[in-house]
Amino acid sequence: MKKIDEDALAEAYNRALALEKAGDIDAAVKAYEEVLEIDPEDHGGAAVRIAAMGRGETPPRAPDAYVETLFDQHAESFEDILVEQLGYAVPVIVRQRLQELKLGPFKRMLDLGCGTGLTGGTLRDMVDDITGIDISENMVEIAHEKDLYETLYVAEVEDFLEDNDDEPFDLVTATDVLPYLGALEPLFFGAAENMTPGGLFVFSSETLPGETFAGRPYMVGPHQRFAHAESYLRERLAATGFEILEISDINVRMQDGHPTPGHLVIAKLQSHQ
Repeated sequence: MKKIDEDALAEAYNRALALEKAGDIDAAVKAYEEVLEIDPEDHGGAAVRIAAMGRGETPPRAPDAYVETLFDQHAESFEDILVEQLGYAVPVIVRQRLQELKLGPFKRMLDLGCGTGLTGGTLRDMVDDITGIDISENMVEIAHEKDLYETLYVAEVEDFLEDNDDEPFDLVTATDVLPYLGALEPLFFGAAENMTPGGLFVFSSETLPGETFAGRPYMVGPHQRFAHAESYLRERLAATGFEILEISDINVRMQDGHPTPGHLVIAKLQSHQ
């Protein structure tokens, strides 16, 4: 792995940001491409920013290095920012929907992208045993201190699902994971492979007005987060063997004072024919 020239990287990245802010898209894209040459692993999420400006190929997911860096940096202030400032209440909505639909209690839960443990903490009394997994070591350390999880792993979600051979789970949650993923096949397939037949898969996603997608399954929205078309969610779940119990329209979080529209999906893994 070649050593990154941090100064050159910071300079290129700041230049790209300034150009993007000034609305000079062509020059900004070029500057972000320079950023990628200096740092191919893309700790700054340049590829996602290029896609957010409507240029380049939409990447299949946000680069691991970017997501890890983003969350490692914000781990200490994460809950304050998310809950207090951005009004993030998805875990609470998940709990309400499960209770309304009279689903649970559950034996084994897998909390994908567990972060500091917001979802695990909210559902703790509905589950016997919770495994949490997150790409950010700093986040997992904070979750560990709360003593909410029986098991915690530091790993990328899709890699974990592919390699895991623990006992299957009857509840898999992925709150605020989809905004960092474009293509959902690996996530949905991986979830199904790690679940008991009849188990529930509960996740949130962000969306944009239907016409914005113009037939595309997903795209990077204005805040560098992936948004998914509802039709794509439905089609992928059906193709992976899930029956949708409910798709609700929710407000995922506030961003610059505006609600971020999204979906909360509860799907049930059908028994293999």
